[in-house]
Amino acid sequence: MKSNNSLNPLYLQFTLFADFGPLRYLFFSLCLLLYMTIVSANVVIILAVCLEKSLHQPMYIFISCLSFNSLYGSAGFFPRFLMDILSDTHLISRPFCSIQIYVIYTYVSCEMTFLSIMAYDRLVAICQPLHYHSKMTFKMVTLLVIFAVLYPVFAIGFMLYLTVRLPLCGNKLNRLFCSNLPVVQLSCVDTTLNNIVGQYLLVTTIFTPLFFVLYTYLRILLVCRRSSSEFRGKAFQTCLPHIITFITYSLSVFCELSLTRFEADKQKRDRRSPFPVIATVDAACWVAREADWTRWRPPSWFSDLVQPVGDVVPPDAAEGDQAQKACQKLWGRTDV
Repeated sequence: MKSNNSLNPLYLQFTLFADFGPLRYLFFSLCLLLYMTIVSANVVIILAVCLEKSLHQPMYIFISCLSFNSLYGSAGFFPRFLMDILSDTHLISRPFCSIQIYVIYTYVSCEMTFLSIMAYDRLVAICQPLHYHSKMTFKMVTLLVIFAVLYPVFAIGFMLYLTVRLPLCGNKLNRLFCSNLPVVQLSCVDTTLNNIVGQYLLVTTIFTPLFFVLYTYLRILLVCRRSSSEFRGKAFQTCLPHIITFITYSLSVFCELSLTRFEADKQKRDRRSPFPVIATVDAACWVAREADWTRWRPPSWFSDLVQPVGDVVPPDAAEGDQAQKACQKLWGRTDV
């Protein structure tokens, strides 16, 4: 048991920040440039989708939601991290630490749910092209977006409630930002319930969306085998960047969570770095999504960023009916 003198500390201390002397200004400039790039690119995308009427379609709405989420997550991490780079003391109050945990975790969870919804949208566009507009209505898109936001809000909120109520016997976090498990490990009491909830959220926010996306793309690939070469080319062009982005993001987040849970104290001390894993994950996923957006070709000044869903749908009713019948034959259903 730790000393009672440190019970319920008002401030938590990040211990992985090293003194880099004048180099801290270089690191600060690079991270600030990265943050400004993320903000600028996502603001451009949001404005483009809002102002261009031809982009008021489900796929573009989901893209703008990803951009909003990227701005939200970046705002929860970068300002505090930039301040810590230049600071000699790295203390954060427990309430602000809880806020940072909530923002980062809801950002990650919303990212996964939005990417899963985009996979479903592409499944409908390719396997059910003749029914796409009747299925992906404004009401359906609204419900999907609401679900993608509300589940992380309440699930992460419950997890954080369990963490906030814990008494702490220390204040040193071997992290560059606030994370839930390191805070839980500072507790003086049993944390079995917190660990169970954490594992549940890991399954529901990482593995479940991953398996769902793989399932949707399995169906798409099987349908493409029975379709024309032109249809296959369009389907692969729009699907491949998305699934690569999703798998990369899923693996990055899972590795970050696994390292948080299992890394030893000695490894933490030996692996000090001016760049946090979460910044690498955010930057890598943002660059990957940019690579995905450059594949899409809408009919306006935004043509270098996105491709309309119509490019995925077969060019005529006959080929659309062929793709739909292929789905029915593969899965033995008449309602596909």
